[in-house]
Amino acid sequence: MIVVVDSNIAFSAILKTDSVIGDLILNSNKVFQFWSCHYLLDEIDKHWDKLKKISKLSESDLLDSQRLVYKNINFIDEGQIPKAFRLRAYDLVKEIDLNDIVFIALNEYQESILWTGDK
Repeated sequence: MIVVVDSNIAFSAILKTDSVIGDLILNSNKVFQFWSCHYLLDEIDKHWDKLKKISKLSESDLLDSQRLVYKNINFIDEGQIPKAFRLRAYDLVKEIDLNDIVFIALNEYQESILWTGDK
């Protein structure tokens, strides 16, 4: 089963790999294939200092956590998602959160399940 992971889920997994979310991403690859967009990598980089502060982990431990999580997620360039899916995703989230366009588009394109921390 393919599951698209958004930024909230990746943040949670990186912050605490021994949480339920972290455990699922790290240990359920026989059941789930986790996918996300390259945009997620930019989001993590953009909020790295915040992740470091919240986690209270050393830089080295946080990087290890990040590597473990990334190793279990397949990443796709947003440009590989057909434009029709990106436009539909825009229509779905334009009044909610434009940062979610790529995750919604990938989810629709892959006919998968979206795993998000958003309400």
